[in-house]
Amino acid sequence: MNGFIGAPNGPERMLRVRLLLSIAVALVAMLPGLSFAQAPSAQHPHGAGRPTPVPSKITEGQLPGGTLGKQSSEIWKKLREGERGAINIPDEKAAQLIRGRAKRLNTEADIRRAMELRRQQSDAADTGNIASWVEYRKGPLARYGAYGMLGMLALLVVFYFVRGPVRIEHGKSGRVIDRFATIERVGHWLVAVSFIILGLTGLALLYGRSVLIPVLGKEAFASIAMTGKLLHNYIAFSFMAGLAMIFVAWVKDNIPHPRDLEWVAKGGGVLLKSVHPPAKKFNAGQKVVFWVVILGGISMSLSGLALMFPFEMPLFAKTFAALNTIGFTLPTNLSPVEEMQYSSAWHAIVALVLICVILAHIYIGSIGMEGAFDAMGSGKVDLNWAREHHGLWVEEVENKAPDKIDSREMQSMHPAE
Repeated sequence: MNGFIGAPNGPERMLRVRLLLSIAVALVAMLPGLSFAQAPSAQHPHGAGRPTPVPSKITEGQLPGGTLGKQSSEIWKKLREGERGAINIPDEKAAQLIRGRAKRLNTEADIRRAMELRRQQSDAADTGNIASWVEYRKGPLARYGAYGMLGMLALLVVFYFVRGPVRIEHGKSGRVIDRFATIERVGHWLVAVSFIILGLTGLALLYGRSVLIPVLGKEAFASIAMTGKLLHNYIAFSFMAGLAMIFVAWVKDNIPHPRDLEWVAKGGGVLLKSVHPPAKKFNAGQKVVFWVVILGGISMSLSGLALMFPFEMPLFAKTFAALNTIGFTLPTNLSPVEEMQYSSAWHAIVALVLICVILAHIYIGSIGMEGAFDAMGSGKVDLNWAREHHGLWVEEVENKAPDKIDSREMQSMHPAE
């Protein structure tokens, strides 16, 4: 039989035992309440089953229902009004232990009013919260970055059509001189190729929403952005390696010298024809590019590492504190989120400046000057080119290492020829 009366099987027997235990536990739990309701005593002078009337006035420490009195009222007061603790860390917001019911946002209107108030306070105090940071990236950063890059491209186009390529004034000599060793060219191209990939992937992240999504759609952009992020993170290390290589190889030849002023005064032999200011292995313009790339690359690498490892490398609070010792008034009480925002903004600013500088460098090293590309292509340049642009360096080579000058004619790799 499977009825209630009969011989139940194993699972049914266990189910009935559990049901009986549950009923027993419920009855035991009800006993104190039943005895409390049936015992008219001094605590219930109005008779059994009748609720205690609420007093017309509650004095301190006396609350209806037999609660905890003053201790309970203090707890509810803190829950209503909020409670702040004491901290010794820079982020004062961490001291807010309980927000309090009065400070909670209960309706959509409350949330909108609070957001508008915070936006106004943020704009007035320039606190750099997330909303203003996002607006900064979409607004001034993207706008002025585009102005800089487009302005540089326009300037180079005008210069090309007005001045034209810088030709070898005396023509090719038929002799070449060793300009850069293989290891130097490897370091240069490691930096160059890495920077191009980093620049393209970084620009895709900065301008993707406004430029790429309307053209490609959100799904295609999401794939591009994800791939670009991975490339950006990993190729950054090859950029750093190349940066170290060219620094070690060229720092001794890029120390500023008074003769650099003469080179600048004469326009570097680029603005005017038949003008060839003296220069050693690197002229003043190349020295400027070198130090901009080295210092900007180091700064960009540090901010990039801070972004790759969030909240592990706070850089700006200490940097601002050091700058304040020489007259600046920069904020030093930065939260971890603000540190990340400064790192992101600075990383983008330095990258945009470097892009503008490298555009000019690419121009003068390719179509802007005859014979210049050979220096990083084969490592050998025409002797007349070297004498016109680096005459002092050629004299040193002729005196110290004449074997670096070859009489064999070299077929130039320069695109402008």
